[in-house]
Amino acid sequence: MLRHEGAGVVEAIGEGVTSVAPGDHVVTLFSPQCRECEHCRDPRTNLCLAIREQQGLGFLPDGTARLSRDGEPIRHFMGCSTFAEHTVMPEIALANVSKEAPLDRACLFACGLSTGLGAAINTAKVQPGSTCVVFGAGMVGLGAVAGCRLQGAERIVCVDLSDERLELARGQGATDTLVGGPDTVQQVVEMTDGLGADYTFEATGSVAVMRQAVESARMGWGLATICGVAGKGETVDIVPRFLVTGRRVAGSSFGGCKGRDQVPQFVERWLAGDIDVEPFVSHRLALDEVNRGFELMEAQDGIRSVIQFG
Repeated sequence: MLRHEGAGVVEAIGEGVTSVAPGDHVVTLFSPQCRECEHCRDPRTNLCLAIREQQGLGFLPDGTARLSRDGEPIRHFMGCSTFAEHTVMPEIALANVSKEAPLDRACLFACGLSTGLGAAINTAKVQPGSTCVVFGAGMVGLGAVAGCRLQGAERIVCVDLSDERLELARGQGATDTLVGGPDTVQQVVEMTDGLGADYTFEATGSVAVMRQAVESARMGWGLATICGVAGKGETVDIVPRFLVTGRRVAGSSFGGCKGRDQVPQFVERWLAGDIDVEPFVSHRLALDEVNRGFELMEAQDGIRSVIQFG
C-alpha cells in the first residue's frame, strides 16, 4: 500500500548490523523499534523516537537518501520505499520473519493487518466473552475482526458499506454484519440491550464514523479505539455526555505493535493457521502495472493488490 507495506530478502548489510543477515526474510516497518529509546523501553507505546525526524523528511538516519534517478536523489517514502526493486532500510525498521512465510502475503503484516490485529490485542486488550463492533472492513478492519476473535470475543459485529467486504469479515470471525448508515449507532445499541458494545474499532478514516464508534461504545466502560487516519485539519465531534458516562477513546498507531518483536509473532500465528491471510490478496501485479493498482484501490476493488518483482 503506497510504498510502505513490503517484504523481501536481505541482500547485504552495513557495518554493525547484527539482527539480520543476507538471506533473511524481512517485513518492512514504517514504525521502527530501536529497543533503546524511552518509548521502546516503555510498554505503554510503540512509537519509537530514534529516527522520526529524518524519516519524516524522507531520509535515512544519517540524513541522506540512497535512491536516485538520472542522478537526482529520491527521498525514501515512510522510510521504506517498497515500490523500488531494491531499497535500503535501517536495521531497526526490519522485522526478521520465518523463511516459511511466502513474501507475497507476509508483506501485509507491514502495516494494515498488524494494525488491525494490534488494535484489538495491544491497544484495546479485548477480553474473552466481550462484544466488539468494527467499523470498516478494509485491511485494518478485517485485521481487527481477526484480533477480536483471537482474543476470545463472543460477539463481533462488522460494519461496512460493501456486502462483499462484510462477507470477508465473516470469514475472519464476525458473528454479525451491518451495512453502515446514519442509523448504525441505534442498531448497535438495540443489538446490545440498549447499552452499547464493550469495544468498538474505527478503521475508515471518516470523522463521522469515529463519532459513531464512540457513541456505539457501552456506557460505563466502553472503549472506542481509533485506527483510521482522518484528513488533515479534520476534527471529531464528540458529545461530552458520552465520555462523562464512562466511555473512553484511545488512538492506535500500527496497532501498538513493537514491530521487530511482534510482527514475527503474528507471522507465526498465520503459519500456525490462526489467521487466514489468503483472502486479503485480491490482485497480484507487476511493477509496471502499479497505476492499475491505484485504479483498483480507488474503485475499492479487493483488499490488497500485491506487486511482485521478478
